[in-house]
Amino acid sequence: MRSSSLQIGNLTFNWGSRTYVMGILNVTPDSFSGDGIITKGNMVQVAVDQARDFLDSGADILDVGGESTRPGSVPVNTDEEMDRVLPVIQAIHQNFPETIISIDTYKARVAEEALKAGAHIVNDVWGLRADDGLASVAAKYKAPVILMHNRSNPISVEVREKLGNAYVGSEYQDLVEDVKRELLECVVIAKKANIADSHIILDPGIGFGKTRENNLELVNRLDQIRSLNYPILLGTSRKSFIGFTLDLPADQRVEGTAATVAVGITRGADIIRVHDVREMARVAKMTDAIVRKPVF
Repeated sequence: MRSSSLQIGNLTFNWGSRTYVMGILNVTPDSFSGDGIITKGNMVQVAVDQARDFLDSGADILDVGGESTRPGSVPVNTDEEMDRVLPVIQAIHQNFPETIISIDTYKARVAEEALKAGAHIVNDVWGLRADDGLASVAAKYKAPVILMHNRSNPISVEVREKLGNAYVGSEYQDLVEDVKRELLECVVIAKKANIADSHIILDPGIGFGKTRENNLELVNRLDQIRSLNYPILLGTSRKSFIGFTLDLPADQRVEGTAATVAVGITRGADIIRVHDVREMARVAKMTDAIVRKPVF
């Protein structure tokens, strides 16, 4: 059953009171959005500078990832992933000790070392299904987990110049019901590992094994995912379904992302995961003022 709040460090997430903003820190050379930190000079310094900018712009969480999950990306081994993310997490934790950090990984060893280094949340694009040890690691450190729905198939990738790669999509009998059922299968894995119900957050997996039409439908029907009674993270930022809809490359998808964020919040999203933190924090604040009626 959905908990009304989650305490992490000194921050209390009061679900339903406002939308929380997660800023994306890609410690990769091949991010689909072109914002990979590795290509921009001193990796740690660039990450700290970006973290500072995100926090000043309204980010509540910083999501650090060392392996691109874009369609067609090349997998990264565990040691290389840790070489990328651990120095960044340590530096962010040292410079901004009150900041909530999530580690974007599906590997148990990476997650454990990241939690030791200062991370608080495990954000797993495979919903605890890719590495049998990850659920136990999260339970051991009492770390909240973000469980994402994922039907990605590396074989089913469509490549379009300018717009980037996208998964062609899986066959769904009933899109929303299939996503709900498979998310609950991930919840079962979490509970078997003794992860507390209050530490579970769900992500419908926009862009992962879904067509453009699937993604548009999921955003519009997000309230039905929220009916599972867990907090919902929505990650639509700059994704290819926006590019295909607007015929725009990744660096020109701010307005399209804003539309998905606004609609997602009206449908019950609790956290938005975004590249353009300043702009989307403003969109979230305005949308919250309309649909959540916060006290100013």
